[in-house]
Amino acid sequence: GKSKKKKDKKSTSSKDSFAGVTAICGGFAEASKSTEGKVIKTVTAIVMLGSLYMQGNAFKDYSWQLSASLSNPSIMLKGQLRDGTVIKVDDYREAYWWLRDNTPDNARVMAWWDYGYQITGIANRTTIADGNTWNHEHIALLGKALTGSVEEGYSIARHLADYVLIWGGGGGDDLAKSPHLARIANSVYRDHCPGDVTCRAFGFVDRQGTPSKMMENSFLYTLHSHKLKAGVVADPDKFKEVFRSKYGKVRIYKLLGVSRQSRSWVENNRECDAGGWFCPGKYPPGLKEILDKKKDFAQLEDFNRGASDEDYQKEYFENLNNPNLARKRAQQKANDEGRETNEVPQPSVEAKALSDEEKIQIYSTWENTEDTTLMWKLVTSDAIEDLEQWLKIDPGAAWLRSADGRGPMWWAFESKNQDAVTLLMKLGVPHTDKDKNGLSPVDLLKE
Repeated sequence: GKSKKKKDKKSTSSKDSFAGVTAICGGFAEASKSTEGKVIKTVTAIVMLGSLYMQGNAFKDYSWQLSASLSNPSIMLKGQLRDGTVIKVDDYREAYWWLRDNTPDNARVMAWWDYGYQITGIANRTTIADGNTWNHEHIALLGKALTGSVEEGYSIARHLADYVLIWGGGGGDDLAKSPHLARIANSVYRDHCPGDVTCRAFGFVDRQGTPSKMMENSFLYTLHSHKLKAGVVADPDKFKEVFRSKYGKVRIYKLLGVSRQSRSWVENNRECDAGGWFCPGKYPPGLKEILDKKKDFAQLEDFNRGASDEDYQKEYFENLNNPNLARKRAQQKANDEGRETNEVPQPSVEAKALSDEEKIQIYSTWENTEDTTLMWKLVTSDAIEDLEQWLKIDPGAAWLRSADGRGPMWWAFESKNQDAVTLLMKLGVPHTDKDKNGLSPVDLLKE
């Protein structure tokens, strides 16, 4: 019937197509046997081999460069002073060896978990937390101690540790990370930053590093800036600075008034497995009042817990993607509860114009920060209103550059965001400068 005819037509069509391809292949094969065909084949082979050689050579050079950077000890760095003198920054090893040589064998060190394994492995001292961060609630308690007030942080630390180690000196130090620490704390202790899951109350209010009120009053800021910033002095009845590294990258404080009762309780209530190598810790009763406030955090990957924190997760990511919405939510919740918000203050008028020196300083600093991440999101998602508002408050953000040398102008060209390009050009941001790989914003249109 009709279906059989259709099948026959399809079969004939397929055979004709295949025959056509076979004929074309045969024609190429015959042509390649001629003198001209052999020359073309030879030239093609030479071009391909040359291209492979060049790419292979470039990959070899890149691999050697990468191996040099990866082979350097991670705690010893090469630095440069303002006068151009090249130095070896050995502050971290010095700090760990100081702990090893100048503290009791059973000393407990409080530090952010990033340095936990180094404290254990190099200093041979017990650390409060390390890279095995499976216990989110414990990390949140540490974040609460560091980013809470001095009184609150001390009331936690004295039950857990004997010393506090702080990374300072700028760059990616503890203060630079601290807004993230505050958000982790708030994920478990919801009263840490009431009304705002992204904890916008804790942070810097401008590019000059002015702290918000909550940051300025924090345990971490006080120890980080002790006698370095005007008016910042750690309570001598609670803390004693016992070590400061050569270039100020590490500071160590001895906690005064450590709870002997809590230390004794922890030692007497340790439970280990049969082999004696796994001894899960227990919190002393002295922390009960604080621990009673926690809410166990259900992470997105916790498939088997049967717990859910979808509302918190949803609001968290919404606030990250829309800072203005986060600000409004925090203010509205504060108004509903009849209190003042601790929200980082926002200028009500346009910021003053930047000097050329200030632009150069920002533009010549290449580093990955929360600001560069947010800028990339705004530019590539065409959030032009949020971008305009940010640049109105802080015009210096237009001159930001990430570690690869790219900034908002590169991202605007790459995403073909004409409105962003126009806005940035009005602020004087160039579009012909080169990134780390020698590419200008205009070059990205050709890729």
